[in-house]
Amino acid sequence: MKHLKIVLVLAIAANVWECGDSRFGGENGEVSPRRRRCYDGSLPRRMKKRDRKLSLDSGNEVCHRLYPRVSCCPNRRAAFQILHRRDARTFSTNNTECSRLLEELRCARCSPNAQMLFHAPHGAAAMPTREPDLPLLCHDYCREFYYTCRGHVPELFQADVDEFCQFYSRKDEGLCFPDFQRVRRTDSNYLGDENIEDMNRKHKHNCYCVQEVISELRQPVGVVHCGDGSHRLFILEKEGFVRILTHSMELVKEPFLDIHKLVQSGMKAGDERGLLSLAFHPNYRKNGKLYVSYTTNQERWAIGPHDHILRVVEYTVSRKNPNQVDTRTVRVLMEVAELHRKHLGGQLLFNPDGLLHIFLGDGMITLDDMEEMDGLSDFTGAVLRVDVDTDSCASPYSIPKSNPYFNSTNQPPEIFAHGLHDPGRCAVDRHYSDTNGSLLILCTDSSGRNTSTGRILQIVKGKDYENEPSIFDLKSMGMSTPVGGFVYKGCQSRRLHGSYVFGDRNGNLQILQRSGGEQPWQERSLCLGSGTSCGASLQGNVLSFGEDELGEVYILTSSKSVAQSHSGKLYKLLDPKRPPMPKECRRPVEAPEMLSSSCSRQCKNGHCTPTGICCCTPGWEGPFCRVAKCEPSCRNGGVCVEPNKCLCKSGFSGAQCERGERGLEQADGDKSKDGILDHLIDMTYYLLDLTSYIV
Repeated sequence: MKHLKIVLVLAIAANVWECGDSRFGGENGEVSPRRRRCYDGSLPRRMKKRDRKLSLDSGNEVCHRLYPRVSCCPNRRAAFQILHRRDARTFSTNNTECSRLLEELRCARCSPNAQMLFHAPHGAAAMPTREPDLPLLCHDYCREFYYTCRGHVPELFQADVDEFCQFYSRKDEGLCFPDFQRVRRTDSNYLGDENIEDMNRKHKHNCYCVQEVISELRQPVGVVHCGDGSHRLFILEKEGFVRILTHSMELVKEPFLDIHKLVQSGMKAGDERGLLSLAFHPNYRKNGKLYVSYTTNQERWAIGPHDHILRVVEYTVSRKNPNQVDTRTVRVLMEVAELHRKHLGGQLLFNPDGLLHIFLGDGMITLDDMEEMDGLSDFTGAVLRVDVDTDSCASPYSIPKSNPYFNSTNQPPEIFAHGLHDPGRCAVDRHYSDTNGSLLILCTDSSGRNTSTGRILQIVKGKDYENEPSIFDLKSMGMSTPVGGFVYKGCQSRRLHGSYVFGDRNGNLQILQRSGGEQPWQERSLCLGSGTSCGASLQGNVLSFGEDELGEVYILTSSKSVAQSHSGKLYKLLDPKRPPMPKECRRPVEAPEMLSSSCSRQCKNGHCTPTGICCCTPGWEGPFCRVAKCEPSCRNGGVCVEPNKCLCKSGFSGAQCERGERGLEQADGDKSKDGILDHLIDMTYYLLDLTSYIV
């Protein structure tokens, strides 16, 4: 009898908890927001091992990767129906990053908190009628979704980012997709299930390993990816080469880009001249645009004391080979005169908003140097922000109106922030924004013009970092020249997720993590295991960090400073307590595709802008630059076949067909022959134009 009473009491308590009254946050029979509920009001189910294995082995593992433990889609069929239901196909795109986010959003119905994500809780702001049924998004995730997909699914975004996220995001600490429970500060199950982790207890809690990926590189200075789903890595070598490392970790023999004849590289230690940075356009898969910065000789700047020029250019990948750049498509964005060979900067970085950031060092230039250079280095020590998505053929970029000096008469409008000395690698956290919606950009920098002590800066619009404090000072740590890294967003290590990984040239690696206390950032050393426990150890001086499409971090080293030496190595950072490639982290590998835009196919005698406008080279005109111009124009029926080159009719000659060989009067028979000849010439031009169009 006693046990029966206990059971009845528990049943009544459970019923009150599910129905909810005003004391528990419910009213009028509403479901309490403290209780997990599926979209239809049913209770979520715990995943069975059999269903979990089936889902991971199938091609529809996205939903179960998001919710591996408790889900409202407890079997493979339910997840398949969620991803492929009719209204889910309303919005689709070929863009890899946008497609990934859309698939994740469709899986929100599988969330154990689906009812809370799709229905505003009691007392919250009234949510609008959603089409197509977007869940309640976390604010930073909403901004990432907006900036990633706005150009690929335009029918979904009819407002600016602030208005869009005002309706579809949540700024308070409540529950929001992808289920980051801000109140409890707990880890989301977004990264997978700890039960399938291969725990290796012989490693310390904060120790990691490195895996040697490739060696015999020539002074590597950077490694980036293009984001097209091919999982290729592009390795920059200081002399002016960009090499491709395939997904199978094989180095392509022919370089992706070879501009060593243009690049002026330094041979001695401390000389930073050479190939500096490479950034792929966010829509690279469609327009094939990439941006490169390097140092070159004076050429057009022959007058003055300048040692070299820092040049930023745009290239387009070849229409016939996705593993090579068409160097004929070069377009110069800007050139900056430099006096010294240190503190150059030069990194290029695209933010999720699609704007190109250019980070420039002070070049160790003094005020006297500035006067001697006659104002040619107004960009010294600045962060520039430009918009390369312009339809103008006259200018390679436009100035965003939101730049702090857009209407200024004292500062160049390209400047976003200034006061830097020797900016190293800068990184953007694409999944975080502060209360004002500003993106988080972290940069390593030197503390002064003539010092090697380092600092870490958070780049904010309009700030002068001559006077602004750093978020972290490296002087107290005794580190050498700082080397900037990346905010880790990979799946291989849960412990590193959201941490800023950086180091110094001597191989001392550090981590910065956000905290909620008086100090917003907490620093700790990143312990690397020995070669005995990890199988490999970090050798040589750290030159740079890199990142692949999955968000995993790479480290570039070299044991010598001479550019021709083949001592460079590429390492991958691994967590020994996780498998090298967990199942929930795997992504399909797509073959690199040829350019498919109409502009790239038809623009024969010109170059395409990132927005798809065909800009003609001098001497050509027409919609796709297929009509040659002759100035002055051809006379006496001659046809302009190439710029300033006329094809004359029979009986005429000269540059413009102005001279008649047999006089102006011709017999009737000659006139009829000329008519036939004119017809043949017209047919020849037609066939030539048709052939060039097909090619």
